[in-house]
Amino acid sequence: MTVTPRGGRTPLRRSRQVRAGLVQLLLALVGLALGLLVPRITGGPSAPARQVADLLLSLGFGVLGTTAVIFSLLFLVVQWAHTSFTPRLALFRQSPIVWRTFAFAIGLAVFCVTAALAIGDRSEVTVAVPVITSILLLAMLALLRTLLLRALASIQLAPVLRSITERGSTALDTLYPSGTVPAASGPTVTDGPPAATVTWPRPSAVLQQIDVKGLREAAREADAVIVLHKAPGTTLHQGARIADVYGAAIADTKVLGSLATGLEPTFEQDPMLAFRLLADIALRALSSSINDPATAVQALDCVKDLLGGPAAKRAGEAGPLRVTGPDGAVRVVIRRPPWEDFVRTGIDDVIVAALNSPLVLTRLRTLLADLEPGAHPHGRELLNRRRAWVEREMADRFPVLWREAPPDPHPQAGGNR
Repeated sequence: MTVTPRGGRTPLRRSRQVRAGLVQLLLALVGLALGLLVPRITGGPSAPARQVADLLLSLGFGVLGTTAVIFSLLFLVVQWAHTSFTPRLALFRQSPIVWRTFAFAIGLAVFCVTAALAIGDRSEVTVAVPVITSILLLAMLALLRTLLLRALASIQLAPVLRSITERGSTALDTLYPSGTVPAASGPTVTDGPPAATVTWPRPSAVLQQIDVKGLREAAREADAVIVLHKAPGTTLHQGARIADVYGAAIADTKVLGSLATGLEPTFEQDPMLAFRLLADIALRALSSSINDPATAVQALDCVKDLLGGPAAKRAGEAGPLRVTGPDGAVRVVIRRPPWEDFVRTGIDDVIVAALNSPLVLTRLRTLLADLEPGAHPHGRELLNRRRAWVEREMADRFPVLWREAPPDPHPQAGGNR
C-alpha cells in the first residue's frame, strides 16, 4: 500500500511531560498576572481589604493542600485498580484532564496568594477580587468533578474495555489508512546495498511514534528512500539496526530525530498495544486466583471488534507502508505488523489459559468462526487451525457439553466432530 500523509495525522507529538509542564507554567503566569492586576481595579463597590486578603490566603494554600491529597488518593486507587486489569494499563495517568486540572489548581493558588500580597495594607479593595475568585473556584470544582468521574470510569471494566478498543481502532486506522494512491514507477528500493545504515545509539527504549512527514521531507531533499525496520511499539536495543537509506546517504540525526521513544508503548501508532492489553485482561480474569471467565469473554468481544474492523482487514494484505512525496515517488517504507500478529497476540495465550473454561472456549469457537468469512486466505487458514484446536480441547475435556453445543455457524470442510 502506498499513501501520502495527510495533514495532522502523523506528526510527532510533543512529550506529555513537556506539554503538561508548559500548561502548568502558562496557568501559573496567568494567575500571577490576574493577581497583580485585579486588585488595582478602581471604582464600583468595595469590600474590607483585610478580610478579603485573609480569605485569599486561606483559599490559596487550601487549594494546594486539597489538590495534593485528592491527586494522591486518585493515583493510588486508580493505579491499584488498573493493576487488577494489567500492569501495563495507564489510561488515567495519560488522560489530559489529569494534568489540566492540576495546572488549573496551581494557577488558582498563585492568583489567590498574589492578589492577597498585592492588596497589602489597603483598607478597601474592589469586589471584583472575591467575585473573580469565586468564579475560578467554581471552575476548579467543575474540573474536579470531571476528574472524579473519569477516575470512576477508569476503575470499571466496561469503560476501560471501550477505551482500549476505541484507541486500538484509531491506531489501526492511522497505520492502515483507507486512502491509497498509485505507486510511483520504477523500483521503490534499489537492488544494491544501502547508502547508509542507521543504528540505535542509546540505551534500550520503546519506539512510540514516527514522524512520517519529517522522514519523507528528509528523504525528498536527499533524493533517497528510507526503509524503517522497526514498527511503533517495538523495543530499540542499543546497536540494533533501525533503518537503511537507499539512493543517497542521510545524516543519522535526521532519522533518529523523527523517532519518539519512551519507557512504555503508547496507542498513537501502535495497534498491537490494544490487543496486548485486552489479552492481559482476559488472562488475569482466567487466572486461578481470580477465576472470572465472564470478564475474559468481554475482553474477547473487544478483540473480535478490532480484528473484524475495516482497518484490521486491510492489514491482511497491506504489507509495509510506503509513503510517497509530492512527486509521487516512494520516499519512506515502514514495517507494519500483519493481521496474523494481531490474532496471535489477542487470542493464542487466551486459548491456553481457557482450556478449563467451557464458557470461554465456546466464545473463542464462535469468535474464530465469525472472523473467518472476512479474512484473507492465509488468515482463514490460521483461524481454522485455532478453531480446530479449540474444538478438539472442548471435545476432549467437556464431551457432554460438546455434544450439547449449538451447531457450528461456519462448519469446516469435513467437519470437526
